[in-house]
Formats: sequence, C-alpha cells, structure tokens
Amino acid sequence: MPFFDGARGRMHYRRWPVENHSAMLVLLPGIGQHTGHYHRFAKSVRAAGIEMWALDTAGHGLSEGDPENPGTLAELVADALRLIEVARTELPRAPLLIMGHSLGAVTALGLLGAAVPDTASAADLGAVEANCPLVPSVEPTALAGLVLSGVPKRALGGGAPGALGTPLPRGLPILAVHGVEDRRAPIDAVRDWTDRHNWVSLVEYDDAGHDLLHEPVHARVAADIAEWMREVVRPAGVARLARR
Repeated sequence: MPFFDGARGRMHYRRWPVENHSAMLVLLPGIGQHTGHYHRFAKSVRAAGIEMWALDTAGHGLSEGDPENPGTLAELVADALRLIEVARTELPRAPLLIMGHSLGAVTALGLLGAAVPDTASAADLGAVEANCPLVPSVEPTALAGLVLSGVPKRALGGGAPGALGTPLPRGLPILAVHGVEDRRAPIDAVRDWTDRHNWVSLVEYDDAGHDLLHEPVHARVAADIAEWMREVVRPAGVARLARR
C-alpha cells in the first residue's frame, strides 16, 4: 500500500492510474471521509482522461493520527504538499488540478495562502497567522485548476480589501460546487465569496446538502466536475459552467 512519512506519522494515499492521461487530480477529502469513499468519483475522473490521487487525512482511513484532531491548517497543508510532491515525481509533466471537499477545500485554499478566517471576530491575529498559511505553498501558475466542494464559511474571510493572506489570481480557473440545502456549510457564504471573486464558477445543486459526491445528485456532480476539468486542460482554453 502507498504511504509517505508525514510530520505526525505515516500518511496513506491512493492512486487511480490512467495510461494516456491528460492531467492529474489531487483530491483532499473532508473530515470523517477517506480515499476508499471515492472509487466511484475516480471512475468519472478517469473517463475524462485524468489520473486521480487522493489523501487519507491524518487519523482517517489508513493514515496514522487522531481522527478527532486532524491537525492545524498548516499541518494539513504540509501533508497535502507532500502528496503533490509524490505525484509530481511520478507524473512530472501532467497538468495539476487540485480538489478539496469541506476540510479538504479549506486545505486546498491553504495551499494557495488563501484560506483566511474572518479576522473581524478573531481575538488573536497572531494565532490566525500561525495556523493559516498566508503565502502559497504551491504557486498558482503551477496549477491548471482548482475545484472546491462544500467549502465552509470559516475559510472564506480572505479576498476582501486589506484581508490577510494571498489573493487568488484571476488567471486561475476555479470551480465551486455547493448544495443549496447544505446545513454544515450554508451556501450564502460561498455565494458572497464568489461575488468577490467574480471569475470563479459557482454551480449550485437544488435539493442537495453538504456531501455532494455521496448524495442522490452524485452522478451529475461528478459529471459536471469531470467535464469542467477536461475543458480546463484542453489547449484551446477554459470552458466555464454557467451559474444555475
């Protein structure tokens, strides 16, 4: 089984190979999930010619650690970065896509120095800076695209004028998918965030909650994400899904 040594123990990951791949996707699951939950989604991604790699968060799946304490954002980012490095060693020329769900979406933004909580309510800005990477660990120019699923409000404080962190570049293709009935991460926050980042494509799913890839709408969500990624890595450019 594939493992690497993380700062807090052995980390497990899975790989779904594609012989003639057009890109690779690094998937970061949410809390309470692990890579074994994503075989069905990997099938859709592989059908688009994209090889998927996914990480078991610390304490989840086969990764060592405490499931009640997966780590600070800085530690989660370090683990994700290590998986990207492992994947890059195997596929050095493949365009890189990153996708995160829930906590994984926070981590994906953290990789870009852009997961910054609402500091208006933060009592200790020093703690915010210590736990939230404010500079990119992955240069945006190294990414072909970013997909965010069920991203929580707590990560969306960045982007406002004068906010801490690194602004997301307009040249980076970004897709956000969100359930209209999401109770764990209500959709209003991501709607406000995409209004500030008006080049981000937001696709909303009616009658769907937080875990889009494991709800009745999962096939449509997977197909939408796979098609968006396929268009992003085409040489002709980026095709954006319309709001709906």
